[in-house]
Amino acid sequence: MIVSVGIDVCDVARFIAELDRVPRLREKIFTPDERELPDASLAARFAAKEAIAKALGAPAGMRWHDCTVHRVAGGPPVVEIRGTVAARAAELGITRWHLSISHDAGIASAMVVAES
Repeated sequence: MIVSVGIDVCDVARFIAELDRVPRLREKIFTPDERELPDASLAARFAAKEAIAKALGAPAGMRWHDCTVHRVAGGPPVVEIRGTVAARAAELGITRWHLSISHDAGIASAMVVAES
């Protein structure tokens, strides 16, 4: 059963400019492995994390590092949650995530469906 959905879009150039302006932001939002991704992929990961947060009701105290999006060759992206994100998902009965991310023409987007 679908519990919730979330969606987000991100202007890649504007997002990267903000990361360059506030270097600590990159460390706050992304895990060490994620930080190595190309700019468009970083923006898409940010959009995915935002979409997931929206699907969770944007709970206060959610930690960015408690959600990671992994790329799987030949398959859809995989959502890995722990800590604050896993706790909120458990409260809502979420046991499965369906995530689609994309980036094109300077825009990154993500859409997530949370299922019980």
